[in-house]
Amino acid sequence: MQRMNWLLPEHIADVLPAEARRMELLRRRLLDLFHTRGYELVLPPLLEYLESLLTGSAHDLNLLTCKLADQLSGRTLGVRADMTPQVARIDAHLLNREGVTRLCYCGSTLHARPASLVSSREPIQLGAELYGYADKAADREILRLLAEVLAAADLPGFRLDLGHVGIFRALIEAAKVDTETSEAILSCLQSKDKPGLAAIVSELPAPYGDAILALSRLYGGIEILTEARRILPDLPEITASLDTLLFLAESVPEWSVMIDLADLRGYHYHNGVVFAAYVPGYPAAIALGGRYDGVGRSFGRARPATGFSLDLRELTRLAGTIAEQNAILSPSSLNDPALAEKIAALRKAGEIVVECLPNEAGSTDPRCKRQLLQKGKDWIVESMAP
Repeated sequence: MQRMNWLLPEHIADVLPAEARRMELLRRRLLDLFHTRGYELVLPPLLEYLESLLTGSAHDLNLLTCKLADQLSGRTLGVRADMTPQVARIDAHLLNREGVTRLCYCGSTLHARPASLVSSREPIQLGAELYGYADKAADREILRLLAEVLAAADLPGFRLDLGHVGIFRALIEAAKVDTETSEAILSCLQSKDKPGLAAIVSELPAPYGDAILALSRLYGGIEILTEARRILPDLPEITASLDTLLFLAESVPEWSVMIDLADLRGYHYHNGVVFAAYVPGYPAAIALGGRYDGVGRSFGRARPATGFSLDLRELTRLAGTIAEQNAILSPSSLNDPALAEKIAALRKAGEIVVECLPNEAGSTDPRCKRQLLQKGKDWIVESMAP
């Protein structure tokens, strides 16, 4: 039986020239956008010692992380599944700055299993993080930046889902719930198991059991925040969380905003607001983010932090028109100094010139819509016949 050496593993795919070009154009556009907003680019390594990648709250990434043995040290290495912990390490341990630090990144990651049926196991993660500022104004800046990213990708009809894990934490702590019961409640909320949730919280003291149960139905527009203030206990942490959600919802008026107080995605990682951005035609969130204060504690500095990330592959696939530059086809300039000079001038001006090799009949490059033709002593750019 002939081996099919061209087959790739499931949820792994090549990126062919046209799509690769679109992806690169979008990557440059977004990194330039970050740059103009004061976000500095960092490039963490693809491999790290496993214990570094999975330090602290990053342990949630364990099942996603591909592992291998280091032939030099004998220790276990991990291929990064998420760049966010690496960027937190850079902020806390290498930069070691005081005050606000803004960082951005873009690079390949590898997942041992796909996050969803439509996800690649090799996402190209692009994101931005803001460290050193604990107030909701930093969350607003990150949300506004995400709005600019999706606008730059020409994605229509954004929908933003907002939640806050601080509300659930406040209820669990006030009810003095043990860790095992807390995990069971969390599982029921995340799986939308209302009967199972009702059975567990019925054993909790009033009014906290009923309040936790109410989280599963507190989903809707901004008006849900008014309903939440009426239903939930008057705890300072809950009041502050609801105030933050209202402030952030009003900061992105161009988005359709939904509030979901049962959205506890990344509960062991996030400690404040969490959000997800959705666009028509894509079944999963196109971007995820939130506040994760203290993530740098394991690296020596517990810093306030907030940010977002997305998969550049998926963003490129969903993006609107990314203007592609038409190339110019040229004959070989090997024995024609005037043609070589013309080609150099066009390339210096930013044009793509595909020069044929000697005796090459033409080019199959689909970008070539124009050609260089000699008219007298001059070389002129003209449109090619269809």
